[in-house]
Amino acid sequence: MQALSKKQKQIAIIGGGPGGLTLALILQNYGIQTTIYEREMHDKSLERGGSLDIHEETGQKALKEAGVYEKFQKNARYEGEDFRLFDKAGRIYLDEETESHEKGTRPEIDRGVLCKMLLDQIDAENIKYGYKLDRCVSLENGMTELHFENGVVETVDLLIGADGAFSRVRPLLTDIDIEYSGLTMLELNVLSVEENHPDLAEFNKRGKMFALADHKGIIGQLNGDGRIKVYASLMVERSWIETCGIPFNQAKEPLLELFSDWDDQLKNYIRYAEDVIIPRRIYTLPVGFKWNRHKGVTLFGDAAHLMTPFAGEGVNMAMFDAMELALAIVRHPNDIEKAIEEYEEMMYEYSSEKAQESENSLKLCFSKDAAVKLADMMNSFQVNGD
Repeated sequence: MQALSKKQKQIAIIGGGPGGLTLALILQNYGIQTTIYEREMHDKSLERGGSLDIHEETGQKALKEAGVYEKFQKNARYEGEDFRLFDKAGRIYLDEETESHEKGTRPEIDRGVLCKMLLDQIDAENIKYGYKLDRCVSLENGMTELHFENGVVETVDLLIGADGAFSRVRPLLTDIDIEYSGLTMLELNVLSVEENHPDLAEFNKRGKMFALADHKGIIGQLNGDGRIKVYASLMVERSWIETCGIPFNQAKEPLLELFSDWDDQLKNYIRYAEDVIIPRRIYTLPVGFKWNRHKGVTLFGDAAHLMTPFAGEGVNMAMFDAMELALAIVRHPNDIEKAIEEYEEMMYEYSSEKAQESENSLKLCFSKDAAVKLADMMNSFQVNGD
C-alpha cells in the first residue's frame, strides 16, 4: 500500500457503475480516497442491466488489481459462455457449449452481483447517493466546481467523468456529442424460465442465443437469477420509438407482428415475456474520439468511448480504464496532470481499436445473411486461435 506524500487531493468520480466503483476501490487500496457521486438515491445495480461477460485481458485484470478476483471467480458463471446462433427460420449455425470442467476466458456475472462485490469493499462514507450532476464549471486555479441538482456545490482538484453515454462532464472537454447508431433494442424479461417455460430454457441453454435476419435480431441471455433477458433489436430511424405506434406497456402483440415470419420457438422469447418492455436507442461516440486535454478533468468508460454492445467491450473497457487511470494516479500522486496525460494516451489507443471492432460487429450482425456471416467470422477466429 502507498499513501499520498502531500495533502490529499479532492478526487470526484461522477457515476457509481462498475467502472466508477473499480476506480474508487483500486485507489482506496493504495490509500488514495475519492468521493463517488451517484445520481440515484440508493444503489440500483440489482435492478439494472443483465449479464456481463468479463474478459480475461481487461475486466478480469482490473478485478485482480482491485483485490476482488477470488470473489469474482466464486460468483462467475463459466457455463454462461455457451452460445447459440440461428437465422429467423430456426436454422442453427453455431452451438457452442462449455464443458463443465472447462474454464473459459469470458465468464458471465450479473451486473448487480458485480457491483455489490465492489461496493462491499468500498468505504461507505466515500459514496454519496442522490447527487445528480447538473453542470461543472472550470475555475481559474485549475479546480472544478460541481453543481448538483440537490443544490450542493463542491470544488475538486480532479473531476473524473464515469457518467456514461449522457455524461454531464464531457461537455467541459468537447463539443462532440453521441450519435444514434441506427439500432433500437426493446428489452424484455422472461422470468423464472426453467420453472415457467422449460421449453425455452432448453432451447436457450445456459448462455446467449442470437437469432439474426432481415436487419433484425432476437437476443436471449440467461441471467444468474433464472430469468432470460431478451433484446428484440431493429435497425430503424431514430424517431421510431415515438412514431411506431406501439404502446410499450402492452406491446407484445404488435411486437410479435414485427417478427411475424420468424420461427415460433424464436417468437417465444417475446411471447413469454413478462413485466415492462423498455425501448432503448443505441448510441455511440465516433471511433477514435479524443478531446482537448483539460486541467484536472478526464473521462472513462462510456463517457469516453461509447460503443455498441456487439463486441462485449463496454463494461470491460470501463473497468480497464479505471485500472489504468488509478495506476497512473498512483505513479504520479502529486502530479495529476502527468497522470491524466499518461492515462489518456493509453486509453485513446486501445479503446479506438475496440470501438472499431464494435462498429464492425454491429454492421455484420444486422446485415443481409447475418447469421451465416457471423458463424463464418467466429469459426475463422477459432481456426486462427483468437
